Amino acid sequence: MRIDKWLWAARFFKTRALSARACDFGRVSLHESPVKPAKELRTGDRLRIRNDSGDFVVDVLLLLEQRGPASVAQTMYRETAESLSLRQKAAEERKALPWFDHAAGRPSKKDRRDLERFRSEM
Repeated sequence: MRIDKWLWAARFFKTRALSARACDFGRVSLHESPVKPAKELRTGDRLRIRNDSGDFVVDVLLLLEQRGPASVAQTMYRETAESLSLRQKAAEERKALPWFDHAAGRPSKKDRRDLERFRSEM
């Protein structure tokens, strides 16, 4: 099975075009070497995937040609414990950033002006 098709079916990317572009840009590696979108994937392969959600290191468990619900997609791979802990740590660090309160939602006009003023002073 093509790696770009699997990445799309496993819901790492919204479209096959995005998964192919990620492969072209070197954001997907198979056994620590970059891959092209047409590379054949087999069960037991270890992938390193970088996307907007973070860095994933996963072992391929199942090859499905069609994109299904998220519950099915999660059975297609197993994320390593090290990868999961690193992603959780990065999420906690992002939430702890002092200049943006995630619970407050969208910044107000005053917040935007303050950010612009802060950036221009740098």
